Order: sequence, then structure tokens, then C-alpha cells
Amino acid sequence: MYQPWTVKYKPKSLKEVVGNKEAIQKFVDWVKSWNEGIPEKRAAFIYGPPGVGKTVTVEALANDFKMELVEKNASDYRTEEAVKRFAGLASQYGSLFGTRRIILFDELDGLTGTADKGGVKAMVDVIKTAQCPIVLIANNAFDPRFAVLRSYCLLIEFKKPSVTEVLKHLKAICLKEGIDAEENALKFIAQRSEGDIRSAVTDLQALAQGKKRLTYDDVSWLGFRDRQENIFTVLRMILYGKTCDGAKRAVNMADVDVDMLFEWIYENVPNHFTDPHDLARAMDALSMADVYRGRIKRTQDWGFIRYVIDYMTAGVAMARVNTKTSGWTPFHFPERIQALSKSKEERSIQLEIGKKIKRKCHISATRASKEILPYLRIIFKNNVEMAAGIAKWLDLTPEMVEYVAESKEKAAAINKLLG
Repeated sequence: MYQPWTVKYKPKSLKEVVGNKEAIQKFVDWVKSWNEGIPEKRAAFIYGPPGVGKTVTVEALANDFKMELVEKNASDYRTEEAVKRFAGLASQYGSLFGTRRIILFDELDGLTGTADKGGVKAMVDVIKTAQCPIVLIANNAFDPRFAVLRSYCLLIEFKKPSVTEVLKHLKAICLKEGIDAEENALKFIAQRSEGDIRSAVTDLQALAQGKKRLTYDDVSWLGFRDRQENIFTVLRMILYGKTCDGAKRAVNMADVDVDMLFEWIYENVPNHFTDPHDLARAMDALSMADVYRGRIKRTQDWGFIRYVIDYMTAGVAMARVNTKTSGWTPFHFPERIQALSKSKEERSIQLEIGKKIKRKCHISATRASKEILPYLRIIFKNNVEMAAGIAKWLDLTPEMVEYVAESKEKAAAINKLLG
């Protein structure tokens, strides 16, 4: 049975938590201060970006200190009554087993906005009289709604771990999994995670699980996807969506183009729709989306894009009727994209062309290959004389000309003009 590595290798002790050593020590000192009596600040407010270890730190501390952890997601306790029912009594009395207690309100961001029915105010009241440590966790502690709450809390900021710290964690996982991983491959994953440890571990599992060796070529194609929003989160919203609007909103959250998102959905639908009738409906929706993609390419009428999005998101989500969720099913990177991007020779020549554009246009080679090269391809396919002039200006080799033109015949015509 599959098990997420984020769960399998979740820190059980504070010494296993990645990064934020100073913040963790500040938290530990505050908890220890309860041994000498109730401190001035009866609550700690831990804040920072997602995936940097805020929640696991509290859980690991409770485990190290043999404390009873009473943990709830604060977004489920928006009303004054619900907060006091959960935390009011728990903060006043000890554990049934004689151990010390620590109360955790996770994802406090969920209490903000119009959905909050007195939850923040109730939390302040609970903190004022708490007889045990209370921990609050949010991404942003400086939301205006938390202004009063902050004054009663010890603020502890968690920052993104360094690439070196994330890399060390990935190496430890590979060692335990018996995977011989190239250091530059793991470093690439660590850099792409941008300090989000959960994302780094999730990427590592998707790329390396079941393998004995992980090379840079196995991971370098990750550059084909941008990760403003974790693509796995977007896929989950679509494949497990309950409403059409929810599934369609996922497109706006993904910083990948529609064609790339289509590939992700197409690759993963068969593994997540186990009922044959559900799968047939989902693939039918994807086929209709592909029909409209074809019309866009033929007619250049981008008005059809709304039909592509509707079918590939809402159409797929609503196809899920009889499929039951059982265990954890991993998401897989699109094999068609992976196969294309694994060509080392292609990446090398693309980079060299990018460098030549860089010298003339004073932009990065990466940006040049991403933004300028597609336009060059159009010119090289449709205007041989202009292509020859550009090739001469950029000092492109015959191999580079053929790569841009994507046709030996076109390349031969251009190179002939170059003499």
C-alpha cells in the first residue's frame, strides 16, 4: 500500500525537524517556563509560510516532553461557542493520565473573514485564563483580525529552511529508501521547493519511489512546470471536486498553461477513477476538451478556451460518481512531457541558443529560450529570408537553425542563404 513520504518521514522528535533551530529553541524555552509557573504570555503564536514545519514542531515537542496534545483545526471552530466548548475546559484541567497538556489551534487563518462568528474573541478569552500552554498556528500572524490576539501571545516566526537543510533531509530519506541519488538531482528538487519541505518530499517520492537510482536527468524536467501553486493540490481539486465551480477555480490557482494542465489530468485520471463508468465519463470529457483544443489550433479562435476548461475540470470532476476513495493514490508526472524533456541533447542546444539571444537582447538565457524561441520558430517556419537574417545576426550554427526550424528542408533553405 502506498504511503505518503510526508507521513512516513514526518519528524517524531524536535531533533528531526528541518531548519528553524532558533525559533524551535524559543518555543522550547517558553514551554519549559511553565514548569516555574504560568508565564506572562499564556499562548505562543507560531507563524510562517506553508510547509516549513510549524505543526510538526508542536507535535514533536509534545512527543519529546511526553505531553498530551489536544489538537484541532481552528477553521472548524469559527464560533464563540465552539471555541469555548473545545478549548475552554481543556485549558483549565489536567490530563486524565496525569501528564501535562498542550492545546494546539492549527490553521488559524481559517478563523478570519466573514465566516468568523466570534471565534477570535473567544480564543482571547480562553488564553486569558489558560492553565496550560496554548499554541496558535497561522501563515500570517499580522492579519488585522489578529491584532488583539497577538498582544496575548509570544510571537515565533518560522522561516523557509535553506536549500542545504532541505537537501540534507532528502538525502536521509533516500538513504532509508535504498535510493542512490545524485546530489545535483536532490539539490534541484530542494531548490525548486523554495523552502516548502512538504513539496520537496512529495516531489522526491513522485520521482524516485520504486527506483534504485535517481539522476539529474530524472528530475531536471521539473523545470517545465512552475509551482506558484502545488500542482498536486490543483489536481486534487479537480479529480476529487464536489462542485463545478470548485473544479474550475483550480485552473486559476495553477501557474501552468492549460495545455500542460490537460496533460497532468490526462495522465492521472485512470489511476484515480477506479469505477469503469466514471473513467469512461471522465475520458469522454477530456476527449471533448481535446476537440476544442484542436479547434483553437486550427482557427486561432481563443473563445473556445472556456469549453476546454469546462470539460477538463468540471466535466472530469462531475464524472466521479461511484469511485470510492481508498487509501492514498499518488499523482504522476505526465509521461509525454517527461519523455520530451529528458533529451539531454535538446536541452543543451536550447540553452546554447538562449545564450546567443542573451548576448544580443540582454536578457537571461532561460527567459530567452522560454519567451523568444517560440517566436523564432514561427519565423523560421514561415519566412526563410527573415530567418536567415536572424540566424546570421545571432550567429546560429546549422544545427541550431535546424532545431529552431524543426524541419531539415527549411533548415537547408535557410543555411543556403547564409552561404
